[in-house]
Amino acid sequence: MTEPRTPLAGITVVEVGAFMAAPFATMQLADLGARVIKIENPEGGDPTRQTGPFLAGESSPFLRLNRNKESVALDLKSAEGKEAFLRLVDTCDVVVENMRPGAMDRLGFGYDALRERNPRVIYASASGWGQDGPLAPLPGLDIMAQARSGMMSVTGEPDRGPAKVGLPICDLVCGLYIALAVSAALRGRGKSGDGQHIDVSLMEAGVSLSIWEAGRYFATGEVGGREGTAHQTSAPYQALRTADGHITIGAVTDKTWRALCDVLGTGDLYDDPHNATAYQRRERRETLIPRIEEITSARTTESLVSALNEAGVPCAPISDYADVFTDDHLLARDYFWDAEHPQAGAVRQLGSPMRLSTTAVRRGPAGPSLGAHSRSVLEDIGYSANDVTELLEAGVTTEPEGS
Repeated sequence: MTEPRTPLAGITVVEVGAFMAAPFATMQLADLGARVIKIENPEGGDPTRQTGPFLAGESSPFLRLNRNKESVALDLKSAEGKEAFLRLVDTCDVVVENMRPGAMDRLGFGYDALRERNPRVIYASASGWGQDGPLAPLPGLDIMAQARSGMMSVTGEPDRGPAKVGLPICDLVCGLYIALAVSAALRGRGKSGDGQHIDVSLMEAGVSLSIWEAGRYFATGEVGGREGTAHQTSAPYQALRTADGHITIGAVTDKTWRALCDVLGTGDLYDDPHNATAYQRRERRETLIPRIEEITSARTTESLVSALNEAGVPCAPISDYADVFTDDHLLARDYFWDAEHPQAGAVRQLGSPMRLSTTAVRRGPAGPSLGAHSRSVLEDIGYSANDVTELLEAGVTTEPEGS
């Protein structure tokens, strides 16, 4: 069967990444059709490979985060490994890395060095704090970026300590910005012929999301705090108790506020001029929300969702991931799919949210075993079969047993 056309077909990306930001970025590029060659240390590879649970000895998270990629094991500290890497860069379009600033330079693989060999190369760096500035040399993980970006100061309940977002949001958003910037740089290179360096930090990725907080601070000098599930400026827009759980409701327009009051039988709340706008209702939230919850807490989540949907009030139940991964809507849209792996078999994948009508995203193999493509990629860039065997014997590269 012929593979569908993909937007980035013909683009080759070399990834020197670990854990989340760079691998998540290159996963997007691979989904969009780029050939992604993942360079890994022969001794263990990407540390995510050691993260359980495991399927047939392979990390289940790794198999999903690194789908549609090829794995080449290279000792980048050895002379032979350095030469192989540079020969690979000579033929590629993009390099994506998330090592600590300065580490690639010390290996001889910084942007300036690679640009001398390949002026068209687009070189994307993901890091905790950016490539310069006083924090640049420090280690920066997602939770540190959530902390310094202000995100944790507005996450959690008002009467409790700060909380991090349950997902590694700064890592993931940084990866998305990398993928977006690479796509833009490829477009720019098509006009100028030149590559460029892309610098995206976890911290700035996190700060970029603070639209409401910036709107408040730069207008009034006020600093927002933890609101739980409530909105900073509007109400009702939050989670509310039901008889058997919780429901989220967002009745912030006059039309939806009226409809909510009709469903709940609280016409007096709608008629009160002090509740006329979402901002006014937000200011009266301490008395308004308990009144609403008196009614919602006596009804089941299912009955409320049904009634509110019929009335046109934005709402949703709060799903756990067992609900999400079996969700009828997602199944109807063919969101989940199975990627094949030689040892683990069919590996269920999260779909891409990017749905392009004529250049579909790729649904290829699951994340590869360490060094699964070492031989084929090295031969592609001019190494003979004997050369590769010598590199294998020297430990410069590796491949799975039985390859």
